[in-house]
Amino acid sequence: MFAVIRTGGKQYRVAPEMVLKVEKLEAEAGSTVTFTEILAMGSEAGVVLGKPVVTGATVTATVIAQDRLDKVIIFKKRRRQNSRRKNGHRQHVTVLRVASINAA
Repeated sequence: MFAVIRTGGKQYRVAPEMVLKVEKLEAEAGSTVTFTEILAMGSEAGVVLGKPVVTGATVTATVIAQDRLDKVIIFKKRRRQNSRRKNGHRQHVTVLRVASINAA
């Protein structure tokens, strides 16, 4: 069984016991998060698409940790001007383990 959820402006295909990194959520490590924006669900019986969401369906996940991704280097240069700028950025993420997918 799988589900497609929407969080942080992105869509993720999730399955039970799957570990994924999503945009930062305000939750402590060890707490439970429930997603209600389920765009699609699939199983052996077939795929159910939402219009725009599947009503009554939820995905429950456990927060493993609050983490940061690898550093992304932003380097800007204007040629022949002796002008350059270097910055770095580390995005904050929440690491989740999907506990269950509940159909409508």
